[in-house]
Amino acid sequence: MYVNIPLVNPVYDDVNIYENMPSEVRTRIRMNRPYAKYQPAGTTPQNAGNPLYEFSTTDFATAKNQGSIATRELENIRVVPNPYYARSAYETSQLENQVKFTNLPQECTISIFSTNGTMIRQINKNNSSTWLAWDLTNDYGVPIASGVYIIHVDAGDIGEAIIKWYGALRPVDLNAF
Repeated sequence: MYVNIPLVNPVYDDVNIYENMPSEVRTRIRMNRPYAKYQPAGTTPQNAGNPLYEFSTTDFATAKNQGSIATRELENIRVVPNPYYARSAYETSQLENQVKFTNLPQECTISIFSTNGTMIRQINKNNSSTWLAWDLTNDYGVPIASGVYIIHVDAGDIGEAIIKWYGALRPVDLNAF
């Protein structure tokens, strides 16, 4: 069995990484060889013949101010969950409805339309967060109806994205508490 032990940069030694992780990273390392002792012919044994791999992430970095990359990344904007079936993991109570827009650029305008073209809500985002929560209400705070919605994300000079979203909302049941 392979085991991966991630090490945190010493710069973060004074940070409790279990409560305040400096970044969210997922690694996936795939091996074609099963975990077993292996010694290629004509080599000096290392690690008592057990598998030993070393790699570095020093060449990995976020690409900044790259217009072509930013435009391509608009394809990754999502509404989650999609479809929405009466609840999501983001909701904290029976009266709450919530979905999230993910992979958003720093500045964008999200316009939500019904299938007949009526604008339901417009949300302006201008922060470094890559997600935005929507409470499934219109501009007046009235819950939306179940159905298909078209979401237009305008990221200015970067470009635009169109997302189709389906939501089946539950009726409010104040007697079930």
